[in-house]
Amino acid sequence: MVKGSLDLIQDDSSLGKDADRYPVTAIKYTNEEKKSGGGVENPTFEDPSNIEDGPHISKVVGEVEEEEREQWSHPIEFLLSCIAMSVGLGNVWRFPMTAYENGGGAFLIPYLIVLTFIGRPLYFMELALGQFSSYGSVKVWKVVPAVKGVGYGQMIATWSVVTYYCSIMGLTVFYFVMSFNKVLPWSVCDYSSWADDNCVDASSNFTFNNKSRSSSEQYFYNYVLKMADNIDDGIGVPDWRLSLCLLFSWAVLFFTLAKGVQSSGKVAYFTALFPYVVLFTLLGRGVTLPGAEDGILYFIIPQWEKLLDPNVWYAAVTQSFFSLSVGFGAIINFASFNKFQHNVYRDAWIISLADTLTSLLAGFTIFAILGNLAHELDTDVKNVVRGGSGLAFISYPDALAKFTWTPQLFAVLFFLMLFTLGVGSAAGLTGNIITIICDQFPAIPKIYVTIVICISGFLLGLIYVTPGGQWILDLVDFFGGGFIIYVLIIVETVAINHIYSYSSFLRDLKFMMGVNLGIYWKFCWIFFIPVSLSAILVYSLVDFNLPTFASKAYPQVAYTCGWILAAVALGMVPVCFIHALYINDKSSLSNKLMSVFRPKDTWGPKRREDREKWEKLKVRHGEAQGTA
Repeated sequence: MVKGSLDLIQDDSSLGKDADRYPVTAIKYTNEEKKSGGGVENPTFEDPSNIEDGPHISKVVGEVEEEEREQWSHPIEFLLSCIAMSVGLGNVWRFPMTAYENGGGAFLIPYLIVLTFIGRPLYFMELALGQFSSYGSVKVWKVVPAVKGVGYGQMIATWSVVTYYCSIMGLTVFYFVMSFNKVLPWSVCDYSSWADDNCVDASSNFTFNNKSRSSSEQYFYNYVLKMADNIDDGIGVPDWRLSLCLLFSWAVLFFTLAKGVQSSGKVAYFTALFPYVVLFTLLGRGVTLPGAEDGILYFIIPQWEKLLDPNVWYAAVTQSFFSLSVGFGAIINFASFNKFQHNVYRDAWIISLADTLTSLLAGFTIFAILGNLAHELDTDVKNVVRGGSGLAFISYPDALAKFTWTPQLFAVLFFLMLFTLGVGSAAGLTGNIITIICDQFPAIPKIYVTIVICISGFLLGLIYVTPGGQWILDLVDFFGGGFIIYVLIIVETVAINHIYSYSSFLRDLKFMMGVNLGIYWKFCWIFFIPVSLSAILVYSLVDFNLPTFASKAYPQVAYTCGWILAAVALGMVPVCFIHALYINDKSSLSNKLMSVFRPKDTWGPKRREDREKWEKLKVRHGEAQGTA
């Protein structure tokens, strides 16, 4: 610290009448003062609006300012972290599963439309919100205090998704270890253990009758999961093997998050880039298998009549949310650690394009393999395997078993890739939860919060490594990861573009990055997203069907638990609205209502210099200060 600066910080009475006009953070030393050791006897003062941009602090330390919020070490780490989170399990694991369950090509067209007019605009909106405010996904709602509950609802949805994401990571750890066997255990039927008379070796290339089942499918359901036929009598006890794999997954996640974005940003160099090497390798092998073209055609040829099915559109929208990780709050959180003028407009295009291409890459790979399975089992592609969360653990291993040269090597690489995808996705989502808690309780060290979250996540995740775990996973995915996020995103979009107003948001973006947005963004944010999402939601509710697993209904108590999860998350919106009214100090109800729908005084850029320039811009635009 420069000598004398502490005295200046502690006592600004010497500034006299200028003390209020020139706050401590507006003080700069002249070159002569710096050369002489930074004396503060005659500091020079500048109008804050003319001070060069730099990190903001609440104290002066020479010309060096202390960071109030952690930042990414390098912009590329932010970009790669976003890619690692968005281009993750949502693409390689969930996208092929959802496409398969919704008719392949019948799903692809709605999905691409949704990504273009809903997914990408939402992604950019969340990036911009986080960077502009430097707040996580709860405090960012100082912009519209009435809907602060959106942030808490997203946290509940995120938590439910993270717990089962880590169970998927645990499965990849199990397969990774098994890949070191001399013979891949799922490539041949083990009739003495888990295979039945209908089992067919995955490593073979013969055609069988339509009652046959691939050894990779029977290995997954009968040996790895030991899956229950129903959960009417309970879900069973956790499998010790999968429990250890789950523990390892959470341990890796803890070390990834231990130092915040400083550590997770470094991990992203690997988690974002390595998966593409393996995916292209698998695709190259998949398209050379007999029958692969049938699977690919099933994936790309649309069934036009299904485009009128609102359930297909609902699935496309929820998949785009998962694929890009929008609506969970994690994008807002990541962007909050950016420098104020970072170009997130460019990043939004790069990430959304990478996300789309990765989904297509994974889709072509999976459906090429499904086409080969259908060819061997003498059945239609749509009937070749059961849908559900296990699809990736059947199709991919089946292709690996057919590698003629060291299939063990490719299996190790593939499951390492799948695990890194899981780390990238789970780190972003879990980091969002940690940031929310640390923002609300800044006195608690982040490392302690991280430890508690990881231990709690492991304990909750044990439910997914029981014989009935896959049943619960699909149920939580439907209610916690789909329905909740769908509703919250509608509220989020309306709050920003209709309550705060599109013109105010556009002004903020131009101030932050200097970008002028075209009619595409206005059309999507103001009209298309809220109207289309609301319409699809209404149609889906009118034609609502409760989720099933392998065409079997859940016990009533399971549906009740699913609705409770949805009610608790969505209930955060009205609860926080009522709380905002209650704590508001306005005298009348009408004034309270007006106040909670206006930005708080503390909304805006966090750095003093940026904020002062922004306030002046608002005055020029004739806008009053926030009063909430």
